[in-house]
Amino acid sequence: MKLSKLCKVGMSFLTKPYYRTRVLIKLGYYDSLSDEEFLKKVFPKYMGYPLDLENPKTFSEKLQWLKVNYRDPIQTVMVDKDEAKNFIAQRVGEQYIIRTLAVWDSVEDIDFDALPNQFVLKCTHDSGGLVICKDKTKLDIEQSKKKISDSLSSNYYLRGREWPYKNVKRRVIAEEYMKEDASGWLTDYKFFCFNGEPKIVYISKDRSENPHTDFFDMEFNHLDMRMKDPNSSNEQLPKKPARFNDMIEIAKALSKEIPHVRVDFYMVDDKIYVGELTFYHCGGFALITPEEWAKKMGDWIDLHLAWGCRH
Repeated sequence: MKLSKLCKVGMSFLTKPYYRTRVLIKLGYYDSLSDEEFLKKVFPKYMGYPLDLENPKTFSEKLQWLKVNYRDPIQTVMVDKDEAKNFIAQRVGEQYIIRTLAVWDSVEDIDFDALPNQFVLKCTHDSGGLVICKDKTKLDIEQSKKKISDSLSSNYYLRGREWPYKNVKRRVIAEEYMKEDASGWLTDYKFFCFNGEPKIVYISKDRSENPHTDFFDMEFNHLDMRMKDPNSSNEQLPKKPARFNDMIEIAKALSKEIPHVRVDFYMVDDKIYVGELTFYHCGGFALITPEEWAKKMGDWIDLHLAWGCRH
């Protein structure tokens, strides 16, 4: 690591509680804490205010409450990148599933020769650790294996105490490559659903070094709301997708009788695919502005629905 970068990392560790907390979590500094102790410890570092689990009000606070108190075995199925496909097929139909090419128990088992020229590799038990191959002739196989191996060996549950991931069997899955649109990016449509009712869709259409994200209601009215990345300019706002209403109906079916879940979609050649199901957006640590939206989204989570699954 270059000296300048090392100095930058060191300054971030010393001056940024958010960054320092992430490093300590990765190093296992908090592994011995109970879930509740862990969340009360790290929540203020991320969010800037203490966590009140006795009387949670904001969206992020209620997500932490759900981590500790709402534990339904179906959640483990829904976050498993392989098993979730059976859940989706049973609820809405297999036509919305991204095709699985293969599943392996270890990195050594991956048969790169049998894979097509384009594919995606990911682990079944985490989020973010993936390899996107657009041209197998240019793929660094050893580097890809290392990345997947690192993800396979990590305990994703311990990063944010997202209970559904705790008991997911760790495997490697290869999926069909989803081609980009004319802009060169695969647009994400993330629906925030509350007891079977989608309320907000988060659209991310550019994952470059200058990403923009936008939020819309179910009438596709643009909302004055942000989570980290800036909104697009008026001239560059995402257009309403042709099958937006179909996405809403699918999201309703997949989120039925669940206090909160985010249902993610891609749309390729006018076909809808479910990307993943997520219970805690950004691990439950998203800074929402204006703050009124944090309270409004919190109001949409009815904790009484979770009492039947309270552990």
